[in-house]
Amino acid sequence: MGHADGFLKFNRELPHSRDPKVRIGDYKEIYEPFPETKTKEQAARCMDCGIPFCHNGCPLGNIIPDFNDAVYNEQWEKAATILLSTNNFPEFTGRICPAPCEASCVLGINKPPVAIEHIEKTIAEKAFETGLIKPQLPEFRTGKKVAVVGSGPAGLAAAAQLNKAGHWVTVFERSDRIGGLLRYGIPDFKLEKWVVDRRVKIMEEEGIRFKVNADIGININPDELLEDFDILLMCTGATKPRDLSIEGRELDGVHFAMDFLSLQNKEVAGDDAPEVTIKATGKHVIVIGGGDTGSDCIGTSHRQGAASVTQLELLPKPPSQRDADQNPWPEWPTVVRTSSSHEEGGERAWSMLTRKFIDNGDGTVSGLEVVEIEWFTDDKGNRTFREKEGSERILPCDLALLAIGFVSPERELPDQLKLETDPRGNIKTKKYRTSDPRIFAAGDARRGQSLVVWAIAEGREAAAEVDKVLSVSGQSRLERRDRSYLSL
Repeated sequence: MGHADGFLKFNRELPHSRDPKVRIGDYKEIYEPFPETKTKEQAARCMDCGIPFCHNGCPLGNIIPDFNDAVYNEQWEKAATILLSTNNFPEFTGRICPAPCEASCVLGINKPPVAIEHIEKTIAEKAFETGLIKPQLPEFRTGKKVAVVGSGPAGLAAAAQLNKAGHWVTVFERSDRIGGLLRYGIPDFKLEKWVVDRRVKIMEEEGIRFKVNADIGININPDELLEDFDILLMCTGATKPRDLSIEGRELDGVHFAMDFLSLQNKEVAGDDAPEVTIKATGKHVIVIGGGDTGSDCIGTSHRQGAASVTQLELLPKPPSQRDADQNPWPEWPTVVRTSSSHEEGGERAWSMLTRKFIDNGDGTVSGLEVVEIEWFTDDKGNRTFREKEGSERILPCDLALLAIGFVSPERELPDQLKLETDPRGNIKTKKYRTSDPRIFAAGDARRGQSLVVWAIAEGREAAAEVDKVLSVSGQSRLERRDRSYLSL
């Protein structure tokens, strides 16, 4: 490494975020500029460890120590080439990835880990700024055509890779803009949409075709699609939300989180307001679910001017530090996490069971009855809970947002295509190939709800399998790592 003892000289440091009282007045990204010299110092913290566990921690297998060394030595072209050899969209993962690589960082055993996510974002933005990231047209065209259904991170990654291999790629998106989860599921204060537009523009210039308002099975016949294309790649995501079957669920004011978030993203984009909208303005908001989607609902509710925001979680509150015996490094640390949205206000409660929504008398929700629970291990060794006697209460609630995950892909299209599914409802595959040999699947549609970084990894790997089928030799030219960086 360029600075062998950098981890001893420099502490972990990240860009400061804007004042919460200021940033809730807009939907811009929250972080302030960070000096390049400080990013070099953060890269210098990367140790010359014997086994870089960060490689395995990252679903994409990013070659992290190598690009850290290049950043420290101000070799930005080399850093970008190394990073892009495994990751098609570092400008996305550098903003919204929970950074499992950092959880596996060897330095993280007894010190704060290397700021890998920040370094990744910096490399990406430096590469755009200096023109290192630009349209790269394939050297030749194979004449083969692939239809990618879904323009989320898996679909975009697969399209980029298949286009690189020389195939003609068309991406079909049922919404009116490209991006899928990146566009409609993630708030602008975490990922401004010009970042997505910038990448889509490059992909268009590389020859990838995008069709919006193209709902396969609704306004486009899937059988005709199979006649027009050699391969169909399903990257439709796991968009069927998990519901909460309690009394009062049908009341007006109880909504799925993604419906709430997507409407706000459309408003930020300048779309006309729909006839029916979901707004937190002046309301007592309860977010049910303690994950990232719940956090996004909190930040959005603050920006809409909610009267109060409360987040409920069924599970017990995690510890502030990992338990070295029960949750050792390099496992993902099970610790309490405070997001930027939590910093902006609101209340959080753990070990809380929701009993029923209260009707205001006119079909709208006015409250939520909850009870505290305590977790224990029963005689059979199963983890379960019991209610705490006398802990029942009713929380004021004008708007309830269900952020308790997603169960599977929507079933209509897989059923139309007669694709086999697994017991959870995901599209069943073998090496990304479905029960129909002409159809492949990748991302959340195949593996279930997961991370953006996993979706990108799946898109890349599925593209390699498709390329094998379309290749005369039966071999794919799409390696997990593009090794051209080795010549630098």
